[in-house]
Amino acid sequence: MSRTLNIAAACLLDDAGRLLLVRKRGTRMFMLPGGKREAAESALQTLARELDEELNLQLPQAAFTPLGHFNETAANEADTRVEADIFRAALCHPVAPAAELEELRWLAAEDPRGDDLAPLLRLHVLPLLWPHD
Repeated sequence: MSRTLNIAAACLLDDAGRLLLVRKRGTRMFMLPGGKREAAESALQTLARELDEELNLQLPQAAFTPLGHFNETAANEADTRVEADIFRAALCHPVAPAAELEELRWLAAEDPRGDDLAPLLRLHVLPLLWPHD
């Protein structure tokens, strides 16, 4: 029986239009920064907490535009699905990995899509961000 994780994640785009991807320590798949919602949190509250923990990044709630709500197979956990609220925001200064993050990667619209991209990112988010690829 599979379980479902409720998450919130952000498409953070730099001035060149590149998308920030993160990889957690001990995993192979790159995904959007964000994380699991706690009981009483809204999606934006989750996002604020997770971005602060993972990237030492503080953005006002007004910086985020909703991109959609998606259901997909989890990238790094067996028999698990994610229910994800995805937002987008401009990232106007450099960030560095913190907490459980091991690596950051920038993905541009014209970059090849490797097999190390999380299903949610590959199947739902990238086609919305860059529909003509």
